[in-house]
Amino acid sequence: MKLIYIVEDHDVIRDGVVQYLSLSGYEAKGFGTIESARNGFSEAVPDLLIQDVMLPDGDGFSFAKEVKGRYPRLPVIFLTARIDESDRILGFELGADDYITKPFSPKELVLRIQALFRRVDDSNTVTDNVYRYRDGDNEMVIDDNEHVLSINGEPVSLTAAEWRIVLFLSSNAPNLITRSQILEECFDYNFESYERVVDTHIKNIRAKLRPGTWIDTVRGYGYRFAGKKA
Repeated sequence: MKLIYIVEDHDVIRDGVVQYLSLSGYEAKGFGTIESARNGFSEAVPDLLIQDVMLPDGDGFSFAKEVKGRYPRLPVIFLTARIDESDRILGFELGADDYITKPFSPKELVLRIQALFRRVDDSNTVTDNVYRYRDGDNEMVIDDNEHVLSINGEPVSLTAAEWRIVLFLSSNAPNLITRSQILEECFDYNFESYERVVDTHIKNIRAKLRPGTWIDTVRGYGYRFAGKKA
């Protein structure tokens, strides 16, 4: 049974989400403050963190950044009343897998959680594939057995979303991949308002995949993996 933490200071919302997730087959635990959530992590690391942003003892963005620093592959969904695009982009820059604004549909929340877990479980499936790519003197190795990516022998820490994007782009090289294709294949989104989310993830990935120029931008269309198979 998947363990889900919900960090939300509004009692009615938190208890409602916990109850709905429990009825949907998950083990759900609610926390009203960041400090209580920290205590929860000291006892058990969940399979998913659902995080509010505005909390009485701190900022949910900062706490999510702290959590992702310790558990980079832990999926995070922001559930918040902050609807500005800048907040949504910030959430994804911090490595969030989804950003849901209030008011929300509990049924839609569960569907998004189910889709997220399917993606995570699929990406954790053991295969016999180790892929090697070169960009000049630089070598990238994508090891699907160990779920590890390295450049010139140095491991690169990627979030679950970043891993899916790199794997999708590299497995389709040298074809051009549109933002819409990335949204549909890696996030189950297919509407234009989320296309900037792809740009944000690509920006973060490029900052990590150094040295080398591994992803090209095709202006007006999308991206192309630039590494050559070794």
